[in-house]
Amino acid sequence: QVQLVESGGGLVQPGGSLRLSCKASGIIFGNYLMSWYRQGPGKQRELVATCTSSGRTNYGDSVKGRFTVSRDNAKNTVYLQMNSLKPEDTAVYYCNGKNFPNDYWGQGTQVTVSS
Repeated sequence: QVQLVESGGGLVQPGGSLRLSCKASGIIFGNYLMSWYRQGPGKQRELVATCTSSGRTNYGDSVKGRFTVSRDNAKNTVYLQMNSLKPEDTAVYYCNGKNFPNDYWGQGTQVTVSS
């Protein structure tokens, strides 16, 4: 059974930081492109960051320079370090793993940026 389990969300003040984790099970993690998506209130789901199996990364324009995605293949875990958080970063953050034709999602973790 495939599971992607996110953790690390919560309430943070503007300018603060959070680190999200996503632990995968039931897949050969090193074969998967791992990504973070988010969906804010009343918004469509958007891509935040991707990390290839070899560690190459890509970011959405709204988070470049503030967020960092990384992975530990030995721990089957992908991370999202979020710095300089803004109220517009408030969203449910989802972990995604892709290795065609497989496409798996986590249940999401809420991040709220508010004073």
